[in-house]
Amino acid sequence: MEVRWQFLWVLIGASIVTLIPRVLPFIVLSRIRLPDWGLRWLNHVPIAVMSALIAQELLVTDGSFSPSPEGMIAALPAFAVAYKTRSLLATVVTGVVAMMLARYALAVLP
Repeated sequence: MEVRWQFLWVLIGASIVTLIPRVLPFIVLSRIRLPDWGLRWLNHVPIAVMSALIAQELLVTDGSFSPSPEGMIAALPAFAVAYKTRSLLATVVTGVVAMMLARYALAVLP
């Protein structure tokens, strides 16, 4: 198998472009002391990102606002398990099983 030099340079360039936004903030922020309000604000970033991802998956279909019924049905037990157990594995398994059952029930029912 032959690898052309152009492909190698594109691969190296893409790796650098991907690496810079991930590593540079860690390098910069490790050298400065953030104020307490900044640290408190950063604690909310993972929750906000996860909420945005879940909302987009549940509420947007083909670029427009149209919630999927099976997604909304499957989200309820997954949210309940996440709240009760705080376990990612249990939440994901519950969500997958609930989605499977919701799709089956909506396909079987007229």
